[in-house]
Amino acid sequence: MKISIVIPVLNEANALPRILSIQAADIEIIVVDGGSQDETVEIAKSYGVKVLHSIPSRAKQMNAGAAIATGEILLFLHADTRLPAEFDQMIRQVLSNSIAGAFQLNIDATLLGLRWVQWGVNLRSRYLQFPYGDQAIFLHRTTFDAIGGFPDLPIMEDFEFVRKLRQVGRIAIVPHAVLTSGRRWQKLGVFRTTIVNQIVILAYLLGVAPERIHRWYRTGLKPIRYTKRQ
Repeated sequence: MKISIVIPVLNEANALPRILSIQAADIEIIVVDGGSQDETVEIAKSYGVKVLHSIPSRAKQMNAGAAIATGEILLFLHADTRLPAEFDQMIRQVLSNSIAGAFQLNIDATLLGLRWVQWGVNLRSRYLQFPYGDQAIFLHRTTFDAIGGFPDLPIMEDFEFVRKLRQVGRIAIVPHAVLTSGRRWQKLGVFRTTIVNQIVILAYLLGVAPERIHRWYRTGLKPIRYTKRQ
């Protein structure tokens, strides 16, 4: 079965070369740009992959990429996440008896505490069948269409997507890890990033508007000033 790899991007010129040199059998790569101001688009085109343009929204970008994908399997890959060797064989094997899957997580940074974060993520994924987007979620195209793709949310689109998947069937976790960038952890620190992530999830479950949560996430929960409506 053919694998279509959909990569939503926004100003990822530095990261793209490391993932566009993927070596695997029977795959296609679709880069969906959300309005990059750097050389992201030029780099993607230089690798001969399909390039689409979209408004900057990860959910919209991934749905747009899926819409033109020709593979029976869809793999959604963040631009700062690298796949393990022979990922294609692992995916095809997993999907022979599961409706979807994802990989374990390895964070590319040496900050104190990150190994505990990885342990928690991988434990949650394995026993709760609840991976997040940075773990390279993959599934049958028919399953993607059946659940309506990614919900049109500014944040938590992967969370809601996986919630829908769990209602359909088993989500398997490949016992090999993707390597994702530690840039946000390095910017905010392990403790603050962990707290931000948990507050975002709690706020979403409590019904806080995704647009407000997105603003909180982008600022790392720094105080946000709201101007009074006139």
